[in-house]
Amino acid sequence: MAPKFISRIAALLLLALFATTSCSKKSDDGTLTIAVIPKGTTHEFWKSIHAGAVKAKLELEAGGVKVNLIWKGPLREDDRDQQIQVVENFIGRKVSGIVLAPLDSAALVAPVESAVAAKIPVVIIDSGIKSDKQASFVATDNLKGGQMGGEQLGQLLGGKGKVILLRYQVGSASTEEREAGFLDAMKKFPGIQIISSDQYTGATRESAYQAAQNVLNRFGKDVDGMFAPCEPITVGITMALRDLGRAGVVKVVGFDAGAQPVEALQKGEVHALVVQNPVRMGYLGVMSVVKQIQGQPVEKRIDTGVALVTKENMGNSDMSELLFPPLKKYLNE
Repeated sequence: MAPKFISRIAALLLLALFATTSCSKKSDDGTLTIAVIPKGTTHEFWKSIHAGAVKAKLELEAGGVKVNLIWKGPLREDDRDQQIQVVENFIGRKVSGIVLAPLDSAALVAPVESAVAAKIPVVIIDSGIKSDKQASFVATDNLKGGQMGGEQLGQLLGGKGKVILLRYQVGSASTEEREAGFLDAMKKFPGIQIISSDQYTGATRESAYQAAQNVLNRFGKDVDGMFAPCEPITVGITMALRDLGRAGVVKVVGFDAGAQPVEALQKGEVHALVVQNPVRMGYLGVMSVVKQIQGQPVEKRIDTGVALVTKENMGNSDMSELLFPPLKKYLNE
């Protein structure tokens, strides 16, 4: 009995030692190192996420919490392997916390759970993941956003016509929910026929443009409305409709702001945008992971809101703030 008891004590001591050595919450001067990992870094949506993260850092530092904020994402928004590598690298560096917008709801599960096992809290933003190990999920209600877009398109068409849904890419939980919400809303309009809903565009504006051209080569003369579940597809659809001479004629509802979609909205080439609040998302992502590090309670699900912007209401102050986020204030751009 004594040897077993001694070996059990030894095992517990080893576990305790691992728990203390596997987690480096603070540097010697008490600074928290927070890694923010977006899906990509080029689109304006991610720049807005970055601005929100910087806003949180500044506010925390004003309150006496030292924060080293590291912003690093994959070069392409379809490079799951690179994003996994980024997460694994930060685990190896023993950062204090991770804020992650996962490219794939399944592929990022193992890296996230590895981080949590290493005592590094993770907050998921923007797009969901098939795990419950994260401290919090901070994001838009994407199903609701897709429903709002579908209902708006149905009303624009007076409940009649033919529409096209262009999809983003498999595994992206946020856009998959928007697409599902859109199709759900279409059920309310029996006079509307969905003539294409199985085409995927990929992650870039260029690939979205090509996919929009391809689908419009088949259905361009018949289509009355189109739904885009994210900013690159909104841009790609607009460009393809211009080529066809049908920009402004075909009713387009897009998702997310950005210079090009907002300009198209002003011109009447896009008829509505379902808009998120990425600055708030980045801000609350960082704030939530710091709370978790400090042992404060964190909500498991935080809804950052969604709004429908049209040409008529885009000048309203609350809508204008969503369309033109304060990037220069926080990113020196």
